[in-house]
Amino acid sequence: MVNKMISIFKPKKIKDFNPSGLNIYTFNAGFKNKDKDLLLIVFDKTINVCCVYSKTSTPSAPIIWDKKNNKGRAKALIVNAGNANAHTGKDGIKIIDKYVKALSKKIQCKVNEVLVSSTGVIGKKFNPNLIINKFEKLNFKNKNSLLEASNAIMTTDTFPKISISNIRLDNQSFKIYGIAKGSGMIQPNMGTMLVYIFMECEVSKQIMTRLLKNNLENTFNSITVDSDTSTSDTLMMFSVGNKKVNLNKKNYKILNNKMHTLMHDLSLQVIKDGEGVSKLIKVNILNARTKNQAKIIAFSIANSPLVKTAIAGEDANWGRVIMAIGKTEENINQNKIRILFGNNIVCENGSISKKINIRKLDLYMKNSVIEINVKLNLGKFCHTVYGNDLTIEYLKINADYRS
Repeated sequence: MVNKMISIFKPKKIKDFNPSGLNIYTFNAGFKNKDKDLLLIVFDKTINVCCVYSKTSTPSAPIIWDKKNNKGRAKALIVNAGNANAHTGKDGIKIIDKYVKALSKKIQCKVNEVLVSSTGVIGKKFNPNLIINKFEKLNFKNKNSLLEASNAIMTTDTFPKISISNIRLDNQSFKIYGIAKGSGMIQPNMGTMLVYIFMECEVSKQIMTRLLKNNLENTFNSITVDSDTSTSDTLMMFSVGNKKVNLNKKNYKILNNKMHTLMHDLSLQVIKDGEGVSKLIKVNILNARTKNQAKIIAFSIANSPLVKTAIAGEDANWGRVIMAIGKTEENINQNKIRILFGNNIVCENGSISKKINIRKLDLYMKNSVIEINVKLNLGKFCHTVYGNDLTIEYLKINADYRS
């Protein structure tokens, strides 16, 4: 049984709602003892979808299945939590074939118009009848809400992750909203964990691809809990509405900005719910030679177990930050590095700063959000990565994850 702790970062209160253009159904299929563990979303019509998947070389069966079958159109989405259906060989694909075929027959759509995701324990096969039995008994009148959908896809998450935004373009008002799951095995290399974003307007696959490309790098691809890229990381964006919007340059910019805010919000909810988290770490790399250099160094610091444990212990051990910079083997000049914890300078000009104030530094380290600002003074590029500390609770959660 997985040990769960309550995140110190209280989730913001979201007013639940029942979206238009789609129907939500949640079930307890038996992957978990009693909690809901199966989500089905059936769209009113076949719609456009844009998907981004993990770059892992050991992808789960759902990722393999989706990539092979889906052509950018969707009528339904199936997500189960508690079993990742990963590293299950040909049997994993056959399992999906069976429950997708059962649903496509039930809702009268093509097999390639159904998308699937799974999350949970890797390497365990399951009986597809767990899912099929729920579909056979499905009462289309018993619909669920967005909050219930978010709850149904959780594993070690301590709270559901939802973000909703209202948009007005010309005389058209509509919502964009999304749900996400994830708190461990988090260092995305595409989108993240499991994320589903919906727009109540008609948007082409080309525009959705642009929206993802514009906003992925600085949101879901800039967070890390434990440096581990999941076998199942998936992000899907759906165009669910009937409203036609004129996406001229001005309107596209508004939509793009709103999408960035929504994706950033969801990604921060994921990192704030990191397994065992007691502090959020924000690493800002400034004045790097290239964007890639800034990102590499930021992740090196955020992922360092020694940095993470120092933050957990409220110890401003800046020497560990220097170490994390150096181990990247990036072309830097250590005598130009300037490091601050928040606004508190700790080192500059190749050694400890003469301006360091230990009393203020110790007080700052008690905050729940710690910013590590690194000025490389080599160029004009910057990047920010969000991480969290490493606590004994993280070890407890992951030591008995399968038991």
